[in-house]
Amino acid sequence: MSFRMPVGPLLVCSALFVAAQGGFAQTKAAVVNMQAAVYGTAEAKKADADLQARFKPRQDEIQNLNKEIESLSSRLQSGKLSPEDEADVTVLFKRKQTELQRKQDDFTADFQVFRDEVLQKMGAKMQAVVKKLAEEKGYDLVLEATSAIFFKGALDITTDAIAAYDKANPVAPAAK
Repeated sequence: MSFRMPVGPLLVCSALFVAAQGGFAQTKAAVVNMQAAVYGTAEAKKADADLQARFKPRQDEIQNLNKEIESLSSRLQSGKLSPEDEADVTVLFKRKQTELQRKQDDFTADFQVFRDEVLQKMGAKMQAVVKKLAEEKGYDLVLEATSAIFFKGALDITTDAIAAYDKANPVAPAAK
């Protein structure tokens, strides 16, 4: 009687066991705060300055209209107006309030459309940058930081994403 075991099946089982261990490799994950990443870019800072410059005249116009309305309100409350003047100032006051409301609504709508267009374009570019960054660094999974309940700070690639975005999308310096 021979106590020799067939070695072949044992080697096959060992190889399968080793291969199975390799199949359970740890997933490499990262997190990114997309909003902070987009707002942290040089392009976002330039877009914000452009936005402020573009809408500043309209904002000033609204402030001046507010001052006019305050002045008219003070005149009405002073009690020093004749009935005819009070009627005229009241009509003017109401007209200015309507004009102010219209200008504020238009301003808000235009501002939001412009801002949303810029952010949508930048968000799409940032997603592409994060995907490329994940591929370069070998991440299997990148999660949005704001939806994670907990993560270690070492997993956060937001600053890396900002740097990669700025490198891929250089912003020309403002003309003086």
